[in-house]
Amino acid sequence: GKSCITNPSIILIKQRKCGLCHLHEQSEYNALHVGYVLLILQGDTVLNCFEMTCADPFLSQVSDCLMEMSTRGVAMVPKLAVDVGSCEVMRVLQLTDGFIVPVSYHVPRKDFHSDLYPDTAGQAAAMKAEEWWSGENRQVSLRTLSSDQQLGSSSAAPSRSPSSTSGLSSGCQPSPAPTPSNSVRNLQGMLGPSSKFRHLQGSVLHRDTHITNLRGLHLTTPGECDGFCANGQRVAVPLAIAGGQIAVFELSQPGKLPDAFMPTIQNSVNVADFCWDPFDPHRLVVAGDDAKIRVWKVPEGGLTDTLTEPECVLQGHTEKIYTIKFHPYARDLLASSSYDLSVRLWDLQTGQEVKKLKGHLDQIFGMAWSPDGKQLATVCKDGKIRVYDPRRSDEPVQEGPGPEGHRGARLVWVLGGKFLLVSGFDSRSERQLYLVPSDCVKSGSIACAPADVSPSTLIPFHDPDTNLILLTGKGDTRVYVFEIVPEEPYFMECSSFNSSEPHKGFCFLPKTSCDVRDVEVARALRLSKSSIEPVAFKVPRVKKEFFQDDVFPDSAVWWESSLSAASWLSGSNSQHRKISLRPTDMAPVSEAPKEAPVRKYLPSSVYLEEKTDEQKKEELLSAMVAKLGNLDNPLPQESYEGVDEEEWVRTLTLISLMVVKYRQLLCSSICTW
Repeated sequence: GKSCITNPSIILIKQRKCGLCHLHEQSEYNALHVGYVLLILQGDTVLNCFEMTCADPFLSQVSDCLMEMSTRGVAMVPKLAVDVGSCEVMRVLQLTDGFIVPVSYHVPRKDFHSDLYPDTAGQAAAMKAEEWWSGENRQVSLRTLSSDQQLGSSSAAPSRSPSSTSGLSSGCQPSPAPTPSNSVRNLQGMLGPSSKFRHLQGSVLHRDTHITNLRGLHLTTPGECDGFCANGQRVAVPLAIAGGQIAVFELSQPGKLPDAFMPTIQNSVNVADFCWDPFDPHRLVVAGDDAKIRVWKVPEGGLTDTLTEPECVLQGHTEKIYTIKFHPYARDLLASSSYDLSVRLWDLQTGQEVKKLKGHLDQIFGMAWSPDGKQLATVCKDGKIRVYDPRRSDEPVQEGPGPEGHRGARLVWVLGGKFLLVSGFDSRSERQLYLVPSDCVKSGSIACAPADVSPSTLIPFHDPDTNLILLTGKGDTRVYVFEIVPEEPYFMECSSFNSSEPHKGFCFLPKTSCDVRDVEVARALRLSKSSIEPVAFKVPRVKKEFFQDDVFPDSAVWWESSLSAASWLSGSNSQHRKISLRPTDMAPVSEAPKEAPVRKYLPSSVYLEEKTDEQKKEELLSAMVAKLGNLDNPLPQESYEGVDEEEWVRTLTLISLMVVKYRQLLCSSICTW
């Protein structure tokens, strides 16, 4: 639009037909009127901020904030609601198709600065409607924005000193022209925290990678069991056949399974939980209803015959087992929880129990080793979270409140072990996520995120490389995705994955299974009633020819053991070495050549500055000279070979005869009509 100066303190912007949203915020300094105008086209993604002054250039663009989604509307938050303690001077709410996004404008200072906050209009009306109709005029009482938020009035604003400001958001880019005044130089909008995985896309891979024609699946595994398990080479699935049978399929051999009998692992009792040894892809450990743990060895290439005799059997629990978990560093070290309210540690090399942890008063819903392998955390039906240091004591070293609901719960260590993420139910049986500081469990959760209402417990998977949490329950059709951050808002929700039918289980594969060339950050297997389908979670990126090192940091080689169970029990600690996931033929995106930024919109000076007659003449003359300069270059048709003169005459004669004939036919038709 075109600016119109009608008063030193008022600037009008002509509204476009497509719908121009504009917001106005006014302040004062140095006894001059200064205003800010925020403008955005409906359906657009760029929020422009302009400063209005009573001196030349009158209107100056301060910043253009690039939004992530198209705008359906904007609204200015009242000045009384801004956070003056963090030097927030403006706040806008952006309405999109599915979100309300706060956009905050900050000045990089600390604490309250009175020069940034003149007294603003209060919330009390100055007079009644009848008084205004009778001719009275009164101003609304002003209110101070100091930290104590005292009420008061001000007849004149004190002298304000110019303040330098800077933007705090990578999504907002300063406008190069025109140059704004010192009071708002480099001021930029700051979007609310946004995850780089916000638009994570989950998709089922091609059918050629599926294992199909599954039959006789066991669909009622205990709530503490994940339903099925997989490593980088094979997947184990329980069958609804007498004897607690488990089928093992090689991931390198996808396709339709035969209708004929297939070999299985026979446990002779119902299966309670099972998992693969992280340091031996051929070892499967199965916990049964008979309080025994059986260790099986799958031969190279997969099952060819039915296995009936395990390598060894671990005995010690007196009641049914809930869950089993391998230690992240020490090989042959396994933890198990049971209905006998104990957690026991086993050395698989000797087949003996080495520790027994006490302190639980009810059913143990879940347990998890800390990332450094020093501690073990549990969540219990008695509403408590307990943290153990097994080498120091058989009693918990920390204890704190957990989920209120008693349907079930899971937990996992996140952010390098600084927090525990707990999935459970609240008092109304609604699914909730809780974030608990691991060094102060007794203080309870510092943040929670609601999910939905469903009878199944959300099973969490944590990717330590990206701090992503992916959660779903057995029988669900949706996989929730959050990025966990160590400060507010803690939970940053990303796009979820939805399947067309409920899945019976969801199991994630090692990071090395991901296609980093396609920016795939996680890969899972989805178990349905009759198939196993790989699901890839990808981050949409443009420059896929480069390795996206910002989402692929060096990853731990967790499949290599660092020490033995005996060494760990004696006090030794270790950690995994890390490797880069970057292919040798790909350069990291951080080293990609920088491209010059392309402005989507022309600078405001193009629209607001009228060109003089001399400038117009100069531009016209330059255009004419450039046009004439092209005359020296031959036209393309000049290089074409011409036609013979006699052929040209014959062609023209034929065309003339055709025109005469057409006219005669046309006249005859008209006369007949």
